Amino acid sequence: MTRTGRRVVVIGAGMGGLAAAIRLARAGLEVTLVEARDGPGGKMRTLPSLAGPVDAGPTVLTLRSVFDDIFETCGQRLDDHLTLLRQPLLARHWWSDGSTLDLGSDPEANAEAIGRFAGAAEARGFRRFHDLSARLYAAFDAPMMHAAAPDQKAIALAALRDPKIWPALLPGMSLARLLALQFRDRRLRQLFGRYATYVGGTPDRSPGVLALIWAAEAQGVWAVAGGMHRLALALAKLAEAQGVSLRYGSPVARIMRQGGRVSGVQLGDGPALPCDHVVFNGDPAALLAGLLGDGPRQAVAEAQVHPCSLSAWVWSYAAIPSGLPLVHHNLFFGDDQAQEFGPILRGQMPADPTLYLCAEDRSGGTTPTGPERFEIIMNAPPGQPLQPEEDRQCRTRTFDRLSRFGLSFDPMPGPECLTAPTGFARMFPGSQGSLYGLSPHGALASLRRPLARTSLPGLYLAGGGAHPGAGVPMAALSGRHAAEAILADLASASR
Repeated sequence: MTRTGRRVVVIGAGMGGLAAAIRLARAGLEVTLVEARDGPGGKMRTLPSLAGPVDAGPTVLTLRSVFDDIFETCGQRLDDHLTLLRQPLLARHWWSDGSTLDLGSDPEANAEAIGRFAGAAEARGFRRFHDLSARLYAAFDAPMMHAAAPDQKAIALAALRDPKIWPALLPGMSLARLLALQFRDRRLRQLFGRYATYVGGTPDRSPGVLALIWAAEAQGVWAVAGGMHRLALALAKLAEAQGVSLRYGSPVARIMRQGGRVSGVQLGDGPALPCDHVVFNGDPAALLAGLLGDGPRQAVAEAQVHPCSLSAWVWSYAAIPSGLPLVHHNLFFGDDQAQEFGPILRGQMPADPTLYLCAEDRSGGTTPTGPERFEIIMNAPPGQPLQPEEDRQCRTRTFDRLSRFGLSFDPMPGPECLTAPTGFARMFPGSQGSLYGLSPHGALASLRRPLARTSLPGLYLAGGGAHPGAGVPMAALSGRHAAEAILADLASASR
């Protein structure tokens, strides 16, 4: 690698920041990555537990080719740095009437399982839905997720070539409404409607095109041996090997501006880092709010960051479970979606929540004999101040519901194991606790996210709040887009 003399500061060691830093350093730029916390990962974080560090953020890896590409760019193999465990089951689903349904990556096996679960007509409905999801994914993958900006012309051409995806693209076609056209069984509509929450929305307000998330997950789900945080550590090690200077425990006070463009980054402890380019891997709303100084306030628009997506209450702990045959991914559904999403949209804790439970130590297909690590996620509204007794109320609604399914834990987790929306708001300034950036509600929400290149010369964005959106692989793709934008601008200036 030949150094160009161009200096870049990347703010934030989440997936987007790490991906951008690796690619820029590999291209020969002088890259410094600063992170306020004491290690990499961003939302891919852990908490201590009786059984060791337990995941308190993302729990699995999808679209692993995105990460294979990062390592291959550096002449290395991901499998030489991490052990990835492909999960035979995408999830085990539980309902209070005693019914359960396992789904995996084989579409025909899924159709047969759904036929046994809900009848032949619903199996045919699943086959239609699976085909529609795959077609949507094929239409949107290249022009939306892998493009530096949404290519609306290419998306329109893809739609013209495949009329079968038109129903999902109709104005006002929500994911909930689309699923009602595919399934009569309430449980299946509930199951596939959960994909709206994967990007911080509700099924009845998110667009039907989000059905493509099923196709992305059906391509395969991998757990990382030792926990998802190992992925962040591996990427940080790869960054250092490319020459990136990593500075942890270094919060940023402001992004400096001079002569109408970025000139450097002022750290909270005083030193300034002069640079030619800045990649901001944080919530873009922090820029608009002036949390990084007045210089970058106009770099994003209000409509690109507000309204915010959902937040969550997240339990991370170790205990000995009893009562149910858990797998790595488990979903415990509420009985009434109106009593889940209605209160959330009003800024309240759901009265009848659906709970996602990750049994982290079962990713290898074995059942531990002692305490094992768990993460439980309950959807929450963003932007709400801490309410009195909120942790106690959350504990009751989480573990009382699980006990009604027949699941119990010993010991029960304490309040130190809970991360509330207010905790996420403190950890990720400007986010209001939102975990996915801009809300996906509305047909055009995905087109409004800020792109990598901002209106302030020298400032670029990466992370789940920027295009192409939330999720581990999407955040990594945003880092690629930011790096490619910088290299393209450097080439243009050189010419």
